[in-house]
Amino acid sequence: MRISRLTPWAAGLAAVALIAVPAAASAGQQGTAAPRTPGAAPAAAASYDAYYAPAEGKTGAALKAALHDIIKTQSKVGYDGVWNALKATDQDPANPNNVILLYSGRSQSKSTNGGGANDWNREHVWAKSHGDFGTATGPGTDLHHLRPEDVTVNSTRGNKDFDEGGSPVSEAPGSLTDADSFEPRDAVKGDVARMLLYMAVRYQGGDGFADLEMNDKVNNGSAPLFGRISLLKQWNQMDPPDAFEQRRNQVIFDVYQHNRNPFIDHPEWVESIW
Repeated sequence: MRISRLTPWAAGLAAVALIAVPAAASAGQQGTAAPRTPGAAPAAAASYDAYYAPAEGKTGAALKAALHDIIKTQSKVGYDGVWNALKATDQDPANPNNVILLYSGRSQSKSTNGGGANDWNREHVWAKSHGDFGTATGPGTDLHHLRPEDVTVNSTRGNKDFDEGGSPVSEAPGSLTDADSFEPRDAVKGDVARMLLYMAVRYQGGDGFADLEMNDKVNNGSAPLFGRISLLKQWNQMDPPDAFEQRRNQVIFDVYQHNRNPFIDHPEWVESIW
């Protein structure tokens, strides 16, 4: 995988460039990595050069178009299947019986998924009302932006755009919210940015769903837009991909969708496109 040594995240990624599932993974916690699926050994990674070859040397709109053509080739997961997929993709590296909740950072039993107040459910980081795609197979079930989260916290976040400031969110230490925005905890700010940017590249309106795009606003409502891009670019740099995020990308590629989030592999491409 080619990563510019001039980018601020390069040093952090170099250590994991040649492995698919790191020996240790972190999601705001520390621990020993669990297998990507129960009983399975970590896979050895190949170089991603061949996967991204059509994008090589491109910038701006040409790079975005090339990445779209690469990642649109994927297997799809039904909404019921998302439950079991998240139990693998977001497995706690320190406890294979648990998942890590995105905004809360809490390790919680895989078996407590559901709709109760202290259960975890399927959080759409790109809120499904932004483009009105619901839970139809496609953007509504794309694992690259679906994460486990506490039911109450998920409701608090709702369909708000991402921005800074607000009041503390109960059960999500370090997260803030106000009437029109949500700010996740620092440890996953970059994760959130890269998930949204993936969605804006993957879904371009050519497969029956809305053309999802970024803007620099909040209160986007049902428009197929998400903000704020200026802040998300900052978050991408301040919180580079960690081992948990990279392992998650690999599990989705190996086991489920067979496509990748290019901004986890090449976070420098964010600045090149936006």
